[in-house]
Amino acid sequence: MSMVLFALVVRVIDGLPLSATTDYEQDKELQEAKRHLKAFSKKLAQFPDRCTLKLAQYTINFMTSLGVGYLMVCTPNYPSVLAYCFLEELQKEFIITYDPERMRNVMRPYSFIDFDSFIQKTKQRYNCPRSLSTRINLADMQMEIRLRPPYQLSPEDLLVANGVALRATSKYKGIAPTQLLEPATLSGLVSCVLSILCGGLNLLRGVHAIESILENDDENFNYVIAFFLGTAACLYQCYLFAYFSVWRNFKSFLALALICLSNMYLYELRNVWQILFHVAVGAFMTLQIRLRQPLGKAPDYNV
Repeated sequence: MSMVLFALVVRVIDGLPLSATTDYEQDKELQEAKRHLKAFSKKLAQFPDRCTLKLAQYTINFMTSLGVGYLMVCTPNYPSVLAYCFLEELQKEFIITYDPERMRNVMRPYSFIDFDSFIQKTKQRYNCPRSLSTRINLADMQMEIRLRPPYQLSPEDLLVANGVALRATSKYKGIAPTQLLEPATLSGLVSCVLSILCGGLNLLRGVHAIESILENDDENFNYVIAFFLGTAACLYQCYLFAYFSVWRNFKSFLALALICLSNMYLYELRNVWQILFHVAVGAFMTLQIRLRQPLGKAPDYNV
């Protein structure tokens, strides 16, 4: 049976426990999972803001926001979208209930143990997903997880949490790592080369336009801006082709629109074939960006 088993709220800066589920589970594997959870709670600042660790019998999920960390242990088959909705609900209620200044100044562990009553009620609701009425929130979280998946912690990260391999913490930047893309095809590489060529041509023409302005004050400086915007759009499309980004397809269409607008403005300096070439390369690059998808399919959370 999939269910939430334990939850913990801590202060990120020093790992001070603020509240937790009061339970008396004696399962050895669960106690080990709690031990790992508390080890992570002391080093949350060294990890991304949303992480998941899959153990043999249990899964640990945690998120941090506004200096507070929210951690949980659940069964391995518990859907990630429900887990992070559970943590987000704890976060919203904790922020509403307690003054941030008081949270920063407390010295005694479990100073907000009364928050356990809300944790227990929320835990009961999320252990019966069919009774949940927050379908819209679940859909929003599902989309967010697909766009920015939680960082999947490894055994090496577990060593970091226990203070064994602290040198490895320099790789974290506070966000989930960039998702890998499918291998580039020949047509994609060709489009990238053509896009760089167009960007180089725009840059060269822009430099020549600056030289003309210096020699003749009557030249229009807006042409320089149009050439450089075209260069930036071409190079940005190459970046979108090479690396994963949120709203990647949408950004590529914006770059294509910028290429079209800059070339329309430069119609007095270019003939029709040159304009068509630049627009066609931009459109081809946009198509290749759309075709090159992230590796792996986003999971179906069945909610």
